[in-house]
Amino acid sequence: MLCHLAVGCYGPPMTRLLERAIARVRELPENDQDALAALVLAIADGSDASAVPLDEATRRAIHEELAQAERGEFVPDDVVAEADKRHGI
Repeated sequence: MLCHLAVGCYGPPMTRLLERAIARVRELPENDQDALAALVLAIADGSDASAVPLDEATRRAIHEELAQAERGEFVPDDVVAEADKRHGI
């Protein structure tokens, strides 16, 4: 779509990463697209994150990951770079 490439056609251009994410989401089934759209809108609108249902295991994992970040426990850059490379990022 030519308009997609024009700057200012639908507002400021998206980042390349967001463009790639949207392209990937377009390949998903409709139900998955709707679920992701609801999450993106909730984040973009600044809605309460509790509106997204999470199971208890996911909540525990999120809390642990936040605690690790607060302690400065991050994966080394070279490990992240290798994972990105494996996933084509």
